[in-house]
Amino acid sequence: MTIDPVLSAVLGSVGVPPGLVASCTPLAGGTYNAVTRVALSDGRVWVVKTPPPAAGDHLAYERDLLVNEVTFYTAAADAAGATAVPRVVHSGLDPAAPEGAYVVMTACPGLPWHTFTGAMADGEEPRLRGELGRIVGRLHGVAGPGGFGYPSGALGPLAPTWRQAFTTMTGAVLADARRYAARLPRTAADIGEVLGAASYVLDDVTRPAPVHFDLWQGNILVAGEPGARRIGGIVDGERMFWGDPAADFVSLALFGDMERDKDFLAGYGESAPGGPVEFDASLRLRLALYRSYLYLIMLVETVPRETAGERLEWTWNEVAPRLEAALGEVESALRGKG
Repeated sequence: MTIDPVLSAVLGSVGVPPGLVASCTPLAGGTYNAVTRVALSDGRVWVVKTPPPAAGDHLAYERDLLVNEVTFYTAAADAAGATAVPRVVHSGLDPAAPEGAYVVMTACPGLPWHTFTGAMADGEEPRLRGELGRIVGRLHGVAGPGGFGYPSGALGPLAPTWRQAFTTMTGAVLADARRYAARLPRTAADIGEVLGAASYVLDDVTRPAPVHFDLWQGNILVAGEPGARRIGGIVDGERMFWGDPAADFVSLALFGDMERDKDFLAGYGESAPGGPVEFDASLRLRLALYRSYLYLIMLVETVPRETAGERLEWTWNEVAPRLEAALGEVESALRGKG
């Protein structure tokens, strides 16, 4: 069996010779790092992640994403009962090392949630949403390092306040928008002004929690037989940051309304440190800010990723109106405050 040279170097660095490798299967669905499922002849199954070539274009926050991923899984390991996350087996985070940066982790069972669309048994999806809520609530209970932002340091060191960190994060993606001349529904300057005017609400967040920020159904694995399915894993934690736990609600209800997800919220309220979620004015405004940030990323990243054709058209038609709507929510809240 022929093994990719980069993968072979990574496995060799952790003491796995080529003769111990039973199979290597590239995993689709990732949008940045290369992901490979490696089965060893002794029965172990790993997932190996390696970054793209350093010369590739990327957004500012995407530098050293594997640092974020290792941080997320390490933090998740401390969450009582949060077993549905990979365990880091080995990691090398120095891109200058001979084998480059990499993460080797255990493989979680199951397939992405969206592959079961229309195939769930009666009552199974509400039960799974509740289970997912309890898992995410436990993850959000993990104590942070005392600062906010991306662990990788891609945008600088962790900030002492969430307002400072999030302002840096939005400023970086708006700078990327200018650098790549990305198409947006408003100018980058106008968007920055709106987001900055509402940044006062971020001071309501004083405890940094591990935020996955990419919890759409493709990164949530479901395992088991019909009628007895369970959450098999939460994967792809590379875009995590220390911040407001509510920011995870944006991808958990991607293009939807988290307030309507009663099953998830019931489970979340059972295990989250703050108990049941109250959708007050502060939370709704913060969610509008986080939606704006996510939609900005989705639009701007189409340029360095060279998205084209139907995919580019879909992204613009689906995301741009939602960014405009989120900005409108922010502006409405600001008018109400005045």
